Amino acid sequence: MNQAPSPGWRLQRYESLRSTSDLCTTLAAAGEPARLAVLAARQTHARGSRGRAWHTLPGNLALSVLLRPGSPAQQAGQWALLAAVALAEAVEAAAPGVAVQVKWPNDILVGAGKAGGVLIDTAQDDKGRLDWLVLGFGANLAAAPEVGRPVVAIPGAPDPAGVAAALLARLDHWDRVRLLDGFAQVRRAWLDRGPAPGSPLRMRWGDTDLGGTFAGLGDDGALLLQSGGRVHALPTGEVLLGGE
Repeated sequence: MNQAPSPGWRLQRYESLRSTSDLCTTLAAAGEPARLAVLAARQTHARGSRGRAWHTLPGNLALSVLLRPGSPAQQAGQWALLAAVALAEAVEAAAPGVAVQVKWPNDILVGAGKAGGVLIDTAQDDKGRLDWLVLGFGANLAAAPEVGRPVVAIPGAPDPAGVAAALLARLDHWDRVRLLDGFAQVRRAWLDRGPAPGSPLRMRWGDTDLGGTFAGLGDDGALLLQSGGRVHALPTGEVLLGGE
């Protein structure tokens, strides 16, 4: 899969970086315009979610993009879901026959294992709007690192550059959908890849660990968890897979 990035993206390629997202956030704070994409073959100090390290093995995807949406800062969670859908579609385009699902809010799964995810960094302006948004994408295209949790590599080891090009195109598509039709279609696309309603689910936030069943997504992208006779709307937290 050999694609050029979508028009308007400024793609920078590196053999090695400390972190693609660290470079993007530094440039964002310095005034870099939107639609910068940074692709690296190797990261030496990549960041994962919740303070975990992220391991970029040879042949895997390490791509970060800088956006300046100007939308209310509360909508950052919607971008997490949008990014997950775009990443899932890009991987499927590069690896025909592979079915990619999503884990709330922005991990991708193949079978029962995590195959990738998105790290989000943001800054607000003085009006409470998103001054900039950096989406850091990682995907196990060629190999899955040993991290003590269920992880998998994408069958067929698709080319990182091709996945990156497809991903930029899908980000453009879903951003247009969001602008023209609002968040509802993004939410529906995520739900089409998410767990079935009523699926057992365990959620952790802070010191709380709560089990229940999946009851969908709120209009703002919050996870809805049915537990103890009520539906909890959880805007933040971690869904736990088996072994976590």
